[in-house]
Formats: sequence, structure tokens, C-alpha cells
Amino acid sequence: MSKIKMAIVGAGTWGETHAHIYNDCPDVDLVAICDLNLSKAQEVAGKFNLPSSAAYSNHNEMLKNTDIDAVAVVTPDFSHRKIVVDCANAKKHILVEKPLATTLEDIDAIVNAVEKNNVRIMTDLHNRWSPPFAVTKESIDNGEIGEPYTAYFRLNDIKWVATDLLPWAAKSSILWFLGSHSVDTLRWIFNDEVSRVFSVSREGVLKSEGIDAVDIYQTILEFKNGGIATMENGWITPNTQPWLNDLKFNVLGTKGMISLDLSNSQMIERFTEEKNDRPDVLVKHFVHGKPKGFSFESIRHFIECLRTGQDFMVSLKDGVNTTKVILAILESAKKREPIEVKY
Repeated sequence: MSKIKMAIVGAGTWGETHAHIYNDCPDVDLVAICDLNLSKAQEVAGKFNLPSSAAYSNHNEMLKNTDIDAVAVVTPDFSHRKIVVDCANAKKHILVEKPLATTLEDIDAIVNAVEKNNVRIMTDLHNRWSPPFAVTKESIDNGEIGEPYTAYFRLNDIKWVATDLLPWAAKSSILWFLGSHSVDTLRWIFNDEVSRVFSVSREGVLKSEGIDAVDIYQTILEFKNGGIATMENGWITPNTQPWLNDLKFNVLGTKGMISLDLSNSQMIERFTEEKNDRPDVLVKHFVHGKPKGFSFESIRHFIECLRTGQDFMVSLKDGVNTTKVILAILESAKKREPIEVKY
């Protein structure tokens, strides 16, 4: 494969981020943008010097009328199934933003379409490209802290994400939005699958502001080989938190321990007459106009693996099993009892 012809479905903030990355990549031609809101698709297309004919409001029309190799599905999590299945049936490779799907029926439909049409798919679980987590994983794989025994992972968002950033927050969950990253990272760190979960939740803060969503989940994960992890996911952290995420991680091994505090970056602090802040220099940022940061590297990885034929770091199984764990957590929180994860 020479240059990879990419299309994007979903012209929101992250869809435009994909466009920046494809525009920066010499191995890619960005050829089409699709969004239910045609004017948004046209706006993003115009920013990247694409003709108006490259903008679509219907993904099937785009698949039919555009010469493309792969599609990035950058839409709300509950809408992935139909788009992914249609792309697979059109013989296009797929990069789908996390989570892969939000129901068992959607998982089955996606897996069947991908396998039937022999196309490649990767879920964008980009935390595997975070340098602190990558160093942690390498240290564990090298045996430096022994076998992972227990872990704690706190990954929360400020309230603004649910109240302002995501107009569809009530149709989703913090577990889909951030818990997908938490579960996949823990599966990766432990190199194991979750066998059972027990979760409790609390709600009321967001509902008082008109957002029909659960505020926070506290979850225990048991792994098949005996590992135990505690996971916290919420989106009611005060908006004054300097970074979007409140992130703490600790893994205790049989011979050592690694701790990460990634909620704030003290590498750079900025003070002006209007504000003080800590600019992001790790997750997603631009240097000399080019997209940098680890959350962009997973997208570049997808392109590189299409070009070389290498396996994706995030397999179809990773996307599927992460979704199945989240579904078990949701069921556990609702029933207030432990739930076995069904694979």
C-alpha cells in the first residue's frame, strides 16, 4: 500500500484532531469528511483544503462515492455499530475511537462484519502510548517489580466535560468515556483478563444540573491469575482542577512498586495577568504547528501498521474484552453485587 486514503466520520473536536494528524502524515491522503451536520463536515474539509464535494452527511454515500482505504470513526460511543459494520462491509479498514461498542449485540455485529470481510480494525485506546505507562509496562515486563499483585487507578474528568463538552453525556457514561482507558490499561499492565468485578456508584451532582448521568463509579477488578485492582472513574471533579483529568496510578508487584501522579504537570507553569495554568505537554498539544502528544501516537500507529502489515498494538480482542468488562461493571453497579465477566 502506498499512500493510505483516509476518511473521517465525525467532524467534532476529535474528528478535527484526526484530520490534523492525517494532514501531517506523509503516508496519508485525507480525502473525505462525514458528519450528520453537513456544515460541520464542510467546515473541517475547508480547513484542510478539501473540496466541498469531499464533505458528506451520510457515511454510506461517502463509502460508495469516495476512493478510500480506511475510515476513522470518531462519533459518540453509542453510534459506533452501524458505521463500523457498514465500513467493514465496504471492505474498508477501521480505526474506531474507544469504546469499540456499548452492547454485546453491537460487539457481535462488529466482529462478524470485520471477520467476514477480512478487514483490519483497531480501537483507539491510546493510553498504551502514554510515556509514563509505557515505562511502567516495560519495567514490569523486565521483571523489575516482580509479578503485578495489586493496582489502583483513578481517572476522573472535571465536571465541564459532562456539562459542556459532551452534548450526549446523558446517553453515555464516564465508564465508556474514561473507564475504557482504565480497563484496557489495567488489562495491559497485568497482561491478564478480568474475571469478576464489583462496583458501586453515586449520582446526584450532575442530575442537579440537568445531566441524567451517574457521577462516579468505584470498582474492584479481579483478574484470572489473582491480581486485584481498584478503579475510580467520575466526572464531577471541580472545574478548577488545572488539567482536564485527575489521574493517579499505582501498581504493587511482588518485588517492588511504581506510582504515577499525572494530574498536574509541574514542568511548565504559566502566569499572566488573567490566569495561571499548566499547559499540556504530554497528552495532546502542537509544536511548531504539528500535532504532538501521546494521544496522537496511537492514530499514527494505526497508519504505520496499515502500511507495513504489522499487528496493531490494540487487537480486536482488546477492544471486545474491554467493552465486556465495562458492561459487567455497569451491571454490578446497578445490582450492587459481584458480576462475572462473560467472554
